[in-house]
Amino acid sequence: MTRLRVGTRGSELARAQTRLVQAALGARHPSLEVEIVEVVTSGDRIQDVPLGPSLGQAFFTKELEDALLEGRVDLAVHSCKDLATVLPEGLCIAAVPTREDPRDALVGPRAGPRALPHGARVGTSSPRRRRFLAALRPDLELADVRGNVPTRVAAVDEGRFDAVVLAVAGLRRVGLEGRINDVLEPEAMLPAAGQGALAIEARQDDTRARRLLAALECEPARAEVTAERACLRRLGAGCQAPVGALGRVAGRELRLSAAVAMSDRIESVDLASEPDGAEALGIAAAEMLLERLGLSTLRGMGWSASGAAP
Repeated sequence: MTRLRVGTRGSELARAQTRLVQAALGARHPSLEVEIVEVVTSGDRIQDVPLGPSLGQAFFTKELEDALLEGRVDLAVHSCKDLATVLPEGLCIAAVPTREDPRDALVGPRAGPRALPHGARVGTSSPRRRRFLAALRPDLELADVRGNVPTRVAAVDEGRFDAVVLAVAGLRRVGLEGRINDVLEPEAMLPAAGQGALAIEARQDDTRARRLLAALECEPARAEVTAERACLRRLGAGCQAPVGALGRVAGRELRLSAAVAMSDRIESVDLASEPDGAEALGIAAAEMLLERLGLSTLRGMGWSASGAAP
């Protein structure tokens, strides 16, 4: 019997995502034994401070990647949006499974951000979500909220927030889809690069693990996140940058929408290519955005260059 050790964070969402991968591997390789190994990351330990660049570029992934490099696990399952755009030497994204809904959602007693009362208190620690929300509703009070998905939903029930913004995919994966009051379309709030997708990381030289994972690969999802991550990388942007990027494959076309939400305006672009040109498409979108902003990079603006956020 072949055995694989799969590393995961200990949060409810991370465990749910890893169980999905475990089930998919078992379905495709019936003789495979898949063991789940929980690894505590900095993001799990530190819950009492706002997310920020000072917390590092791999706040939710470093310990998992260390476990991979040290051979303590064979795979690591990540939310793709948490994964740095430049991976540690010796590691690769071995598979991108079929993608879940990449959009953001509003959880609260009213449907839609426009229905919230004047001055409503909305919880989100994401600079991207804050900037897009502020463009829609400048009157809202936007405040940090940390913790796992159920904890953030509970913050609304406890009356600490009028609403919170979370990813549709995360709510679905932990069985809280019914708490969604409104799905925010990309035209109103462009998702984070990689949102809704899983990235299964492995060692580049582990041909056995990579061969087993090949059965989980979804080519359209890979093309989409490749374009999104290439855009983020070329921008020099990461978890604390208010940047959205969403690729969508339809037939033989890959369309990429990307935006940088500055304090005074939102610059956006929309480009298309064939899916096998995903990397170049992402770079082209980033360069167009930088040209419009009059910048050569977003590095040095107080935003983390290659980390990720939940």
